[in-house]
Order: sequence, then C-alpha cells, then structure tokens
Amino acid sequence: MKLIIIGGGFGGLRLARKLSNKPGFEITLIDRFNYHQFQPLFYQVATAGLDASNISFPLRKVFHASKNVRFRMAAVQKLLTAERKVVTDIGDFDYDVLVIATGADTNFFGNQQLMDNAFPMKSTVEALQLRHRLLHNFEDALNVQSELELQRLMNIVIVGAGPTGVELSGAIADMKRFVLPKDYPELDFTKMKIYLLEGTGKTLAAMSEKSSIQSQQYLEKLGVTVLTNALLKNYDGKTVELQNGDRIESAMVMWAAGIKGNVPEGISADLIARGNRIKINRHCQVNGFENIFAIGDVAFMEEPAWPNGHPQVAPVAMQMADMIANNLRRLEMKSGVMHWSEFVYNDKGSMATVGRHLAVVDMPKPKLHFGGLLAWMIWMGLHLMLILGVKNRFFVFSNWLYNYFTYDQNLRLIFKEFYREQKK
Repeated sequence: MKLIIIGGGFGGLRLARKLSNKPGFEITLIDRFNYHQFQPLFYQVATAGLDASNISFPLRKVFHASKNVRFRMAAVQKLLTAERKVVTDIGDFDYDVLVIATGADTNFFGNQQLMDNAFPMKSTVEALQLRHRLLHNFEDALNVQSELELQRLMNIVIVGAGPTGVELSGAIADMKRFVLPKDYPELDFTKMKIYLLEGTGKTLAAMSEKSSIQSQQYLEKLGVTVLTNALLKNYDGKTVELQNGDRIESAMVMWAAGIKGNVPEGISADLIARGNRIKINRHCQVNGFENIFAIGDVAFMEEPAWPNGHPQVAPVAMQMADMIANNLRRLEMKSGVMHWSEFVYNDKGSMATVGRHLAVVDMPKPKLHFGGLLAWMIWMGLHLMLILGVKNRFFVFSNWLYNYFTYDQNLRLIFKEFYREQKK
C-alpha cells in the first residue's frame, strides 16, 4: 500500500510512527519543514525561555531505524484526487491512500491590516520573529524622545484569551517582573502595560468555569489588564482600535484569536466546514472518498458528544492517527474491512499555565480541577513527557531549572540580520 501522509505534526508523525516497519506499507511523509514542532511551547521560545532547537526535532532522525518510511521536504501545491496524485514543488507523488494532516494556521478573519501588522505564532519561525520584535522594541525605547512613542514601544497587546494568549500574557508579565528592569534599568517599567483582549466574556472559554475565573485572577495578580467582551476592530501598527471606540497605543500586537485549517488545493469547496476544516466521517475518511483521510486540526467530524467538531488540540490528532493506523492494517491484511472502528474522542482533560507557580488543570473523568502550584507541576510534567527526543527533554528541563532558580530567561538574543530580513 502506497501511503502518503501530508504534515509532520502530532497527527501525521504519530501515524507514520505507528505504521513504521509494518509489512505491506510504503510510506512517504511530506512536510514543508524538515522538523517536528512542539507547538505548546512556542510561547516560551517567543519569550526567550527556550531555544527553538529545544522544541524542534528532525523528522528524518525519527525514522533512522525505519525500513518503510521516507521523508520529503516539500510544499504541497495541489491534490489530484481523480488521478491519486499529490503535486508538490519538488514533483508529483502517487498514492493508494492519502492522509491529510496539515494542521491549522492563523485566522485573521480577512482583516488585511491585522495580517500586515500583528504577529501570529503558529510556527517556530513566527515565534522567533515575535521574540526578536519584542526585545527590539525595548532597545528602541531607550532612544525615543516622544512620550507617546515610548508608551507604544512598551505597551503589549495580546488578542485572544485561549491557552496561547493566557500563556503568552503570563510569560511576558514574568519577564516584566523579573528580567526586563535588570536588562533596561533606564526604562520605567511601571509604565509598561500588558493587555489581554478577549471577545467573549471570560478567559479560557473552552475550559471549566473555575479555570476561567482562576486564570483571570492569576493574570490580574501578575499585572495583566484583562479586557473581556473586547473586540479588536483594527490595528495600523501603532494604535489598536476596539469595536467600542476605545484605543490602545501599542507597537506590538500578538494575535492568538483564531485558527483555520490548512486545506490543500484540490479539495472541493462543498467539503469545507466552518473554520476551513475538511468534512470527514466517523472513520476519518473525507466525505465521498474511501482512500483519502483527514485528521487533527484540519478535520471536521460530527461526533454525538462533539456535534460542532472536536477541539483543535494535539490529543484529537493523535487519537485519530491511532485509529487510522489500526484500520489501515486491517485493510492491508484484507480482514474485517466492513468492521472498521469509529472514532470516539477520549477527552483526558485540558490545562494552561499562567505564570510562575500558576496554572489550571481540568480533568473530566473523574471531574477534577486543580489550580496553582500543583497544576503548574502537572503541566510541566506532561509537556516534558510529550517532547520528542531525550536531548530535547534534557535541555528543556535544564532551562526550566535554570529559569526557576535564577528568575531569568537566558536566551534574550537579537540576531540583527534575521530581524532585518523579517522586516523587509
């Protein structure tokens, strides 16, 4: 069976590893990057807590011992479903079975000004760009004469109070407390304002009421100004304009308010659901196709417990990959094809960290909630286990220990050539 997997994220990588060295499969994994990115820790790269290499793992290295998995670094340009072909910038690939695991990208909801001026964080490169801009703003603040321009450079606005926005806000608040005043003693950091804007009525809306309330309390304790029911209307690079007419002067807006599926060209428009996600059945097959599957953030499945689709989180992608691996093995062995298992998401809980000793954890079965230090330790332990590679785990743990005991992030580096290139 010629199997092509598009995307080396949590779902695509899990599927390739599950079928690695299994007889009957010839697998090609395609991704535009040659490394797996551990997205839950992007915010720590952006705030100088971790190096980008600590949360990235070479995809080729994963399959050193594999006899049937081959990796190709390529950008997918189009799917020719009738011809069973994937068109990429390095050539065409034929398949018997195709799995689309392309994940999601930032959704600016069509606002061109936001696309031009706000900073997303959906890749390692974007996290580095954000870090460089964040640090460079403080360098620039040392040299400005205008009070208005100084305020713009020191104000930071994060849009979207989901886990990413909450974690970013808390990490920057910790930088303001422990690091930045020592790095820039000439600046008055009592004037620095961190705003977290949320369009709904609460932070961490997808989590429990306790977590929402607790996370907002933690953020406010850290000095973050949380504005709920605050919809951003426009941002020109200098001034944030809200729907209610309020304005915030800021040269730094971080966008964490929405994502949309990365749907390859060649998928019919009538197969696209809300959020730019591909409609799939309970076997993860794209509607109307027996040999094309979609998993993870790019997939939309109506399950009785999740009538509006599953949350776009890593456990969904990995559990879908596990089910497809089992079903494809049955298909390859030509046994029990009509009895493929249907996908049922096992929600093991959700969590978010806010700052030093501060986090929230929700568990559905049994229904439990943790907050504070215990939740923070649970969050760290789980994320450490999920990172690929012993070396990466060692370096992440070492960095966390260093940061914990020194109250310092040691990666506040501005690479001038990289920064100039990104500004062009």
